[in-house]
Amino acid sequence: MELPPAPSFRLDGKRAIVTGAGRGIGLAAASALADAGAAVTLVARSGAEIEAAAAAIRARGGKADALAADVTDVPAFARAVAERGPFEVLLNNAGGARHANLLDVTETDYDAVTDLNVRAAYFAMQAVARGLRDAGRGGSIINVSSQMGHVGGPRRSVYCATKWAMEGFTKAAALELAPLGIRVNTLCPTFIETPMTRPFLADGPTRDWILSNIRLGRVGQPQDLTGAVVFLASDASSLMTGTALIVDGGWTAA
Repeated sequence: MELPPAPSFRLDGKRAIVTGAGRGIGLAAASALADAGAAVTLVARSGAEIEAAAAAIRARGGKADALAADVTDVPAFARAVAERGPFEVLLNNAGGARHANLLDVTETDYDAVTDLNVRAAYFAMQAVARGLRDAGRGGSIINVSSQMGHVGGPRRSVYCATKWAMEGFTKAAALELAPLGIRVNTLCPTFIETPMTRPFLADGPTRDWILSNIRLGRVGQPQDLTGAVVFLASDASSLMTGTALIVDGGWTAA
């Protein structure tokens, strides 16, 4: 009896770029991608932070370098990707939120969140995809969305709008890029404890609301996502494109 081969989760010989890599989800993902064999470029505005993170990955035997860049500066980031690429893996992770009741949302807050979560993410995807097309290579683009790209949430109308938008452009991009061998999917976490989320997770009523919706009964940690990241980046997910991998502890199951 001839058994089918097991898929490989290894990323040896591949280059990955991770935005928002200075801390939290991005840092954990960059570390996991390096552990799987990828050469990882960590991107964030905070140069010293990502230099230290890249050094820590190298000290453990991984391959990593740092790129201090602001992804909202679309032309500058595209130039950096063109100069350093091509990258077979993109973790499009840089993002943010400014939560407020719908009646209190300002144009400034709306524009800031949309500029980062939609415009910058879209053009980061475009820059990496162009590099792969020009090099004649396939790859995997992972857009970090959210469970809030599939449901609604109080005080999150702008954030939800941006993540639903990401889900839409991911599906459209997957259709266009499939003939080039480029896969595009979203990773959709629930609430993950990071330096950015820790302040509001410390608020009792907010934490109670979150835990009442996460059926597994706990807030996520960055390492809860890294297996999904490596899976989507690797050939183990070679038939997946245009879809969402939801890691939400059961939030959207109800």
